[in-house]
Amino acid sequence: MVKAICYTVAAILVCVGLFIFSELYMMKQIDEFAVALDSLYEKIENETATREDGYAVRTLWTDKKSKLQILVPHNDISYVDYWLSEACGLIYEKQYPLALLSRNVNLDQLLAIHHGLKYPLSYIQGPPGTGKTTTILNTITTAFFNERTVLFASY
Repeated sequence: MVKAICYTVAAILVCVGLFIFSELYMMKQIDEFAVALDSLYEKIENETATREDGYAVRTLWTDKKSKLQILVPHNDISYVDYWLSEACGLIYEKQYPLALLSRNVNLDQLLAIHHGLKYPLSYIQGPPGTGKTTTILNTITTAFFNERTVLFASY
């Protein structure tokens, strides 16, 4: 019985250790990407971003995503790829307001915006303070600039 308890405790400690390691590893990779992305955001806000700036961030993301594919869902990685490609194109065309709608958009909100434009019907739900209004405004703004029709309803 003591042996079983020791094995159970050891297994729990190994699982906790793996979880902590994976979180620290993922945060290190994402933090390095976030620094480059923040620099790109600042250049976009100042309207000094160049195509090379966007491609440098995209190259860094390509390196990071190869290290994160085990830990991050494939759809999230694909959407960041899509978003970076769109942003690079908009930077090249000097359409800075479209390249950067809001600095405070997280990955889940980007996915919601993407789904809002991709599917004929979508909804945003969540507890207070999670960015629903920001997501809705960014979806409507993106749809407007892409000459799409939006029907917004709230309950």
